[in-house]
Amino acid sequence: MSDHIQAIVEKLNEEPFRKNYNLITFDSLESTQLLQLLSDVLGEIDPKHAVDIREELPEQTAKRMLNLLGILKYKPPGSTADLSAFRQGLVTGSKPVIHPLLHWLLQRTNELKKRAYLARFLVKLAVPAEFLQDDTVADTNKQYEELMEVFKNLHKECEHLKTSGLSTAEIRRDITAMEEEKDQLVKRVERFKKRVETVQNHQRMLEIARQLRLEKEREESLAQQKQEQKTQLFHAEQRLQRAHLQLKEMQHAVVDSKPESLMKKLEEEINFNSYLVTEKIPRELEIKKNAAYFLQKVAAEPAMSQSDLDILETKINEVNTEINQLIEKRMMEHEPIDSKFSLYRQQASIISRKKEAKAEELQAAKEEMSSTERQMLQKSSQAHELDSSEVLKGDELKQYVNKLRSKNTFYKKKRLEIAEITAEYGILQRTEELLKQRHEAIQQQLQAIEDKKGISGYSYTQEELERVSAVKSEMDEMKGRTLDSMSEMVKKLNAMVAEKKASLAPVIKELRQLRQKCQELTQECDEKKIQYDSCAAGLESNRSTLEQEVKGLLEECVQEESNYRYINCMKKNLEIQLQRAKEETKVYVSPDPQERRRAIREQYTRIILEQENLGKKLREKQKAVRESHGTNMKQMKMWQDFEQLMECKRECFLKQQNQTAIGQVIQEGGKDRLVL
Repeated sequence: MSDHIQAIVEKLNEEPFRKNYNLITFDSLESTQLLQLLSDVLGEIDPKHAVDIREELPEQTAKRMLNLLGILKYKPPGSTADLSAFRQGLVTGSKPVIHPLLHWLLQRTNELKKRAYLARFLVKLAVPAEFLQDDTVADTNKQYEELMEVFKNLHKECEHLKTSGLSTAEIRRDITAMEEEKDQLVKRVERFKKRVETVQNHQRMLEIARQLRLEKEREESLAQQKQEQKTQLFHAEQRLQRAHLQLKEMQHAVVDSKPESLMKKLEEEINFNSYLVTEKIPRELEIKKNAAYFLQKVAAEPAMSQSDLDILETKINEVNTEINQLIEKRMMEHEPIDSKFSLYRQQASIISRKKEAKAEELQAAKEEMSSTERQMLQKSSQAHELDSSEVLKGDELKQYVNKLRSKNTFYKKKRLEIAEITAEYGILQRTEELLKQRHEAIQQQLQAIEDKKGISGYSYTQEELERVSAVKSEMDEMKGRTLDSMSEMVKKLNAMVAEKKASLAPVIKELRQLRQKCQELTQECDEKKIQYDSCAAGLESNRSTLEQEVKGLLEECVQEESNYRYINCMKKNLEIQLQRAKEETKVYVSPDPQERRRAIREQYTRIILEQENLGKKLREKQKAVRESHGTNMKQMKMWQDFEQLMECKRECFLKQQNQTAIGQVIQEGGKDRLVL
């Protein structure tokens, strides 16, 4: 409880309450202060309840709070028998009642605000049945219910939009980005138009480009139609193949079967289908209907919080334990040995379960067979697409197998040849390694002989000299060729440079003139840009002021329109009330007594007289009960004493009988001993 009080104090010290309480000051609050605090919290949830409780009676305060708590679905702790104590505590401002209520309200303020807001529009007005007999009242009530449904749909759409993640800032950013892209595209189009205008026959070229684009779009649409027709043709071929396969299966079944087997098969199918139609499918349909009914019932209920779910779970667990206890009690009272039909019932239930299991297995096997047939048709169609030939059967399959066998023998021969070649390749590798080893040994012997003779490295030096001379001759040839090619290239480059200079001389002159023009144009552009910026700033300020004025006028228009609608509705209500008052006065003034009885005043007068008569009778009955209460209580006390007296006499009589029986037994035993 201290944790709850701490949480209440923390919430009350935050926005929007800002009470600056601590545990001591909160605990020292009086009953009227607690009730006012509770009224303030309820007023934060629903502004209509922001009331000073000193200005209303305690009964009115309790009634107002109980109505709002009923709308908010508050469930007091304890059983239903404690509801009167809860109401009494709410009237008197009892702390054990107010503290849990404040904790519950402050922990889910936002959720309760939403619920209170919806209750303003979704709690139906209780219209008496006799008033609904009036056509105008019935029509108004119908319109009221239709508007309530419209409000529900609009609120759902609003919540969906709030949770969809789209905000106004993101939409504005997207709009600005799209406007910038639009401006860039417009500028690019203008640039391309300026470029195209300098080209000769640009209109004709644009027309040709437009025709080309249309032809490409037409080509794409035709290709799409072609693809759709191909898919339709493929599906039609698949259906044809399935039909051929079914026809062959039916023919095969007719050829291989007899009338008796066909009749037996048909009877089995009929029995299975009748079982499905009469037993299994209705049972499953009933289960689905019950599940759908419960789901609709759950969906129709208002949103539940976590505390409501916890309460329901505890109730479900309690009910389950009670059911288990009752089942155990029933099993202990009625053992299966005492029942003659328990064994047969058990066997029947086992057979029914086996029957259901076999039916499900048969259904699954049929579905698997149909899926296997579809896969077989799909594989056959794929094979037909790949090989552009049908699946082989009979003699064609035998020929194909023989062909595969001949190819297999040819493959084995080639594999033997490859093995021989690989073996020979290994032998050659080994020979190469041996020759390398012999070459290295000979080189070592030659080096040893050169060392003996005093000319070590002679062979290596000779080989290097021969190799270097060969490389030098190749490099000399390459240098000669390179020098010749470079001289020719230099001549060509000089000639090209001279030609380019001659051709670029007039272009350079034009470029100088264009540079001067470019400088002049840039200066003019800067001046124009300054003028444009100043003009744009003035227009932007004018636009912002105009937007503010338009916004203010729109708000005034909306306000005036809402006032007009409110006044119009009040006018209609007053006209309806005036019409009803006229009709009431007309009926009341009418000389016809039957017509006067139909007046509402007469009806309420009769009801008041009946209630007064009923009150008189009840008061007389109460008076009679009070007068006879004392004598009746005395009589009841006398009867209780008489009952105790008779019970005492019965016990004494039983004790006396037991004593006399024991005495007789003792006397008989003594006589028997004497006889012996």
